[in-house]
Amino acid sequence: MSHKPIGFVGLGNMGGRIARRLVDAGHAVLGMDSVPGRAESCGAEPARSLAQVASSCDVIFMSLPDSHVVEAVVEGNDGLLAHARAGQVLVDLSTAAVQSTQRLARQFAEQGARFIDAGISGGAAAAEKGTLTLMVGGDPATVDLLQPLLAPFSTKVVFMGESGAGHTTKLLNNFLNAVSLAATAEVMVAGKKAGLDLHRLLDVLNSSSGVNFATLNRFPRIVDGDYLEGGLTGKLMTKDVVLYVDLVHALGITSLNAAGPMACFGLGTALGYGDQISNRVVDAIGDVSGGVRLKS
Repeated sequence: MSHKPIGFVGLGNMGGRIARRLVDAGHAVLGMDSVPGRAESCGAEPARSLAQVASSCDVIFMSLPDSHVVEAVVEGNDGLLAHARAGQVLVDLSTAAVQSTQRLARQFAEQGARFIDAGISGGAAAAEKGTLTLMVGGDPATVDLLQPLLAPFSTKVVFMGESGAGHTTKLLNNFLNAVSLAATAEVMVAGKKAGLDLHRLLDVLNSSSGVNFATLNRFPRIVDGDYLEGGLTGKLMTKDVVLYVDLVHALGITSLNAAGPMACFGLGTALGYGDQISNRVVDAIGDVSGGVRLKS
């Protein structure tokens, strides 16, 4: 890797924390975000334009809400693709549509650049601690070269295959995350309404066949009123489920399990929780179940 600064486009909930990890590891970061001040808040030098990021950096990370925003940053007027050059590497940490990822990878390859898709898992807390899991697709030699830049914010990097494989894996993971969160929220509301001690209920679930990420890591805090604010919003969770459905449809897989989380997170958005952390789905289910709150 060169001694040029690392580019970073998208310094929000996840991107800002990852950029801070890179800065704290001694890397110069040239950052850009639509919200003024975010670059400075994570220790990055603010960029004036995408053109400046592209011309100044050999490696550029992106952490953006969805493929529509990724495409605007890459393919828009004076975007990253317009300034791509041989040897440049772009790493997309977003949760994105696989076909879009593969198309962008082909476009950068035509200019001698590499586009790497790197799905991330672990949430804001893991980003802050530098313990994210990365699922990566693209050119394996390029991924090997990137390892020193991935190390400050990840403890597990799994190469999944050719372009799109990282984002495919991310969508599969996020779907299971959505299912377990929605289903566990429903169970916890039922447990509350049945008069069970929720800590004891979780103790049983976490020692039984119903154990999942939500029972282990989310609800022990939620039942005490800590919703772990700052993570993936309900609207973004819905977006991820839609991307999963699009993916399995393209693969010829019938999805019989998407209706549950779609209904739950859709309900959350309808009741005003869409821009809050997706864990608030438990309050949405509680609202339509007689006004139940886990912590009373």
